[in-house]
Amino acid sequence: MTALGRAWNGARELTVELHRRTPDDPETVRALAYTELIGTPAVGDRVLLNTNALKAGLGTGGYAHVIALPDALPEDRTTPGHVVKARYTPMQTMVLAADEEASPHRDALATADDIGGMPVVTADLHSALPAILAGVHAGGPNLRVAYVMTDGGALPAWFSRTLDGLAPLLAGTVTTGQTFGGDLEATNVHTGLLAARHALRADVAIVTQGPGNLGTGTTWGFSGTSTGEAVNATAALGGRPVGALRLSDADARDRHLGISHHSLTAYGRVALAPADLVLPGELPKDLEDRVREQLPALGRHRVVRVASEGLDAALRALPVGLSTMGRGLDADHAYFLTSAAAGRYAAGLATGGEAR
Repeated sequence: MTALGRAWNGARELTVELHRRTPDDPETVRALAYTELIGTPAVGDRVLLNTNALKAGLGTGGYAHVIALPDALPEDRTTPGHVVKARYTPMQTMVLAADEEASPHRDALATADDIGGMPVVTADLHSALPAILAGVHAGGPNLRVAYVMTDGGALPAWFSRTLDGLAPLLAGTVTTGQTFGGDLEATNVHTGLLAARHALRADVAIVTQGPGNLGTGTTWGFSGTSTGEAVNATAALGGRPVGALRLSDADARDRHLGISHHSLTAYGRVALAPADLVLPGELPKDLEDRVREQLPALGRHRVVRVASEGLDAALRALPVGLSTMGRGLDADHAYFLTSAAAGRYAAGLATGGEAR
């Protein structure tokens, strides 16, 4: 390892000189180390890398990932928890679940069975998280907001620089399923929502997958089907599901224009419980026309319109940049505005009314 780069919660960028196996191999690569798993790297350390994502040219995961520092192994971790995440892989890690016996939240969660009507905003992509959060705080600046991270994308919460930048605005992060590295750990989305409500004392929760998502371009072949499952979990626990639609007039792919087929499948087919699906009060005419044609596929849900005044300013005031599929706020304004509108609507529910 020849140089240290940026650092944020749980992660460190490195520059690594490769032992090249073919003339096509680069001389150096950018790598990412999760310090909680492999220890603290130093210049000169040998590193063992996984380069699959880098070679595949993945836009989100395009790092080489550090598997180990062979000459500087970390101390054995001592954790009171017995829950294993990234199970049965070489990187599996032990965590303390929020509802385990050794957890300080055990008493609050041992008998918890509902979330008391808490609004829960569900979304397909991690890029919606900051926009939803901006909308919540635009509608209720003092509301406590928890992020519940599902395992359709990145498994370590540490991978997300966006999440690191949003930390001061969040009551905390709960990592669920195979994800790990949040302020609290949970076994599944149900216990994640219970932890958000009863341990983090959230007024509103946001549920999305971590950075990156898997999609094959088919009706069912994408990791965001978990959005519909989160709606069902919210309803089962007595919460109020609020759907942030994946909506765009900038995506070059027809299946994502207007309401993305991801949202049409997740809400229209996977979500069996009704949710409030939020749209901004005004959309560009061509986009509005396409959306109106698509709405019948979401028939079991209630579509609500929320005024968008002030939301653009709230989005621009965020402490993190906005980007979805490489497009920023101005390039895909409708996407981020729709997510912010869902956040504003949830804030209205949490404060005793409905934002319109």
